[in-house]
Amino acid sequence: MLRVVIIGYGEMFTNLIAGTLDANCEIVGVLRKEMVKYNPIIRYLKDTFFPSLDYNYIKSYNLNEIHVSGVNTKEFRKSLLKLNPDIILVGSWGEKISKEIYDIPKIATINAHPSLLPKYRGPNPYYWTIKNQEQISGVSFHLVDDGFDTGAILAQEEVKIYPSDTGKTLKERTVLTARGVVCELLKDLSEDIIIPLTQVEEKSTYYSHPEDFYLDFSKPAEENYATIRAIYPWSEAYFYHKDICLSVLPNGSDILENNTKYDKYGTITSINSENKTIDVLCANNKVLHMHIEHCKKYDRPFTRNYIKREMHIGDIL
Repeated sequence: MLRVVIIGYGEMFTNLIAGTLDANCEIVGVLRKEMVKYNPIIRYLKDTFFPSLDYNYIKSYNLNEIHVSGVNTKEFRKSLLKLNPDIILVGSWGEKISKEIYDIPKIATINAHPSLLPKYRGPNPYYWTIKNQEQISGVSFHLVDDGFDTGAILAQEEVKIYPSDTGKTLKERTVLTARGVVCELLKDLSEDIIIPLTQVEEKSTYYSHPEDFYLDFSKPAEENYATIRAIYPWSEAYFYHKDICLSVLPNGSDILENNTKYDKYGTITSINSENKTIDVLCANNKVLHMHIEHCKKYDRPFTRNYIKREMHIGDIL
């Protein structure tokens, strides 16, 4: 039975735990991000009054928590040497893991990356694959090395991207796929020798943290709609009407044909204050139908009134 340590946070972390249990492996230790992010007092209060999904999941399976302040600390190294794992699994983590740590397991330290490597290395491939209007994403399990998502690949599986997908829905399907893939991978590692496949650098792409979600109506409606969907639920796309910043939500937004008399991009072609929607013509003569809210949360109860009083068909954004 393989001895496994799992580090990470969020849905990828919990699904790696589930997949490891599905494979009948022994989880000898887990390290969640909250151990590193918060000091002991704040973490205790948070765990007591506002427990996270990670905390509840760990407690429900009575897993051994590793108490350290980071993955590259002497304390973590000592814990690993004591636990003597065959494998370390990484499911979302902000620190780059040092060679001194990733070389400790008997078999390997393996990262779960939510893309089809070597494409879309880097943070938040969920956003970038939708933003770039890809039709296929996936999950890759690769060896951890000195690079960022550059290690040899042990297993991969595709995940289809649907036209209505948001970052949230794509992530939900990807982490569920990861659960099944890691289960089969661990079974294979316990029974057979898997030959890692070196990533082809010529095919690699890297994307950093997404930063700007401003909608540009001089671009095609499809490109703007992709931004609206891609950034949800981490943030919201936005645009300005006069000096007011308005956010756009994916639920209720869509692309329509232009059946109006207007032909200049950025023109408001329709308004519905009750539904909090407006239609704006984009550069390719397609209409972007948007569900909008005031950008500032405390102003959101006044969104309907703002649309009704301040926005007019024919306005140019």
